[in-house]
Amino acid sequence: MRPPLTSSRASKRGWLRERTTAGGVLLIGVEDDGRITGARPRHEGGRTDPLRLQALIASRTEPAITCQASVVTVTGAEVIAVEVPNSPHIVGTAAGKYVRRAIDRNGRPTCLPLRAHEMLAHEIDRGAVDLARLPAHGATWADLDPFEFERVRRLVADAGDQADRVLATLADEELTRALGLEVKAAQDLECRLVGGNMPAERGFTSEQQKTADTHLASRESTSTSSCGIQFGPFRIAIPTYSEVAFREVLANALTHRDYTKRGAIHVQWSDEQLEISSPGGFPEGIRIDNLLVAPPHPRSAVLADAFKRIGLVERTGRGINRMFAEQLRVGRPAPDYGRTTDETVVAILPGGPANLAMTKWVLEQEHHNRPLTLSELQILSELLRERRATTAELAILTQRTEAETRHLLTRMVERGWVEARGDGKGRTWHLSAAVYRTLDSSAGYVRVRGFEPLQQEQMILAFVSAHGHITRAQAADLCAIAPEQASRVLRRLAQAGKLRQRGQRKGTRYELPW
Repeated sequence: MRPPLTSSRASKRGWLRERTTAGGVLLIGVEDDGRITGARPRHEGGRTDPLRLQALIASRTEPAITCQASVVTVTGAEVIAVEVPNSPHIVGTAAGKYVRRAIDRNGRPTCLPLRAHEMLAHEIDRGAVDLARLPAHGATWADLDPFEFERVRRLVADAGDQADRVLATLADEELTRALGLEVKAAQDLECRLVGGNMPAERGFTSEQQKTADTHLASRESTSTSSCGIQFGPFRIAIPTYSEVAFREVLANALTHRDYTKRGAIHVQWSDEQLEISSPGGFPEGIRIDNLLVAPPHPRSAVLADAFKRIGLVERTGRGINRMFAEQLRVGRPAPDYGRTTDETVVAILPGGPANLAMTKWVLEQEHHNRPLTLSELQILSELLRERRATTAELAILTQRTEAETRHLLTRMVERGWVEARGDGKGRTWHLSAAVYRTLDSSAGYVRVRGFEPLQQEQMILAFVSAHGHITRAQAADLCAIAPEQASRVLRRLAQAGKLRQRGQRKGTRYELPW
């Protein structure tokens, strides 16, 4: 439910214009800065009748909204609260006015016109309209390029078992019908996306053509390796960027981009990173913090299904997971979507030197029938880079609950991949000695494991020298450990004569002995 953003000034401008698709609470009598000024009476007798207000809203909205209105007294002033339910449709006034709520350049809430393409984008995001099914008026079979159909057949043949092999044997018209496309005089948009030629299709198809050309070229360009590893009698080339990750992110950009917005899909390639941007934000319900676990939600189910059958994207709809896994598998950092906005999706594949030792270790696990899941790859990569992490931090990284993450970490401990340090909320995780040894970094294990008690003791002694004393809570916060662990460190220092205990129970504190 959206937080209240309206004010008494909004009611004077026409508060019925508030966009109600997402629902929320509308407050009349509260200023934008939070001051309560009170709402004027709407009916005779110096009062506001909530039932009449509800009827007014229903009569002046299209489609009609059934709201719950109430009048509450806050600090001596009457405030009208209108609870607006979620609506599957965009709501406007009975007079035909449609607006959306926004924040202006001065940070104040305002109402802006809701344009036709924005309405269409909303209907597409919620699944009420499939853009690929919209007719392309005036198009005929002659506008479809036979070369593009041959390109589709080659893609199917190259994809192997990932694609529907029967498609490669079909004639042009049979192929369009098999993909669920229309071949009437008025071709639907998906048919033009798949088979249109550039002179006739100056909008979407030109972008699709450029993207398809890049997609086909990516097979050769991404396979150019900058390094390699020796695995048994074989030498395995490690590409500058994972070919699978690049193919997936490019196909996702083409499949899930917002075709109601003008613009092209851009690919920027450098030694440091590979950046792919596409118009429109994430589809409804998809965010950066649930990207790996949210159910697939394509803007066009028809187009997504065609891409799956051709073999351009994962049939399971989890191509994003495969992209992350493949990037980590070849010793590269995970893809980064941090620059994504409501207007543009930006996916970055980091480049730079690969961690060849990590890649070799992953290949060895796969060779012994112990393939790593995406979550396991994420955790191992994070621990290798940051040395240690808490359960909560790893849960955020893998986009799982803490309970799921804890169960996963326990399984990784049983396999000898990670080790735990500490108890309770202060428990941290780090790579095991066996993994560090395999990664040719035995010293790394000593740094993360062996120096920890000494570091904690030195940090506590330095704190006491600076502040005169320290409590258990302060020691726990200082060393980022659980209170019970802090108590053990403090007792060990007291037994060694480095600290002196003063007080009892909650009043216990530790001072220097001199």
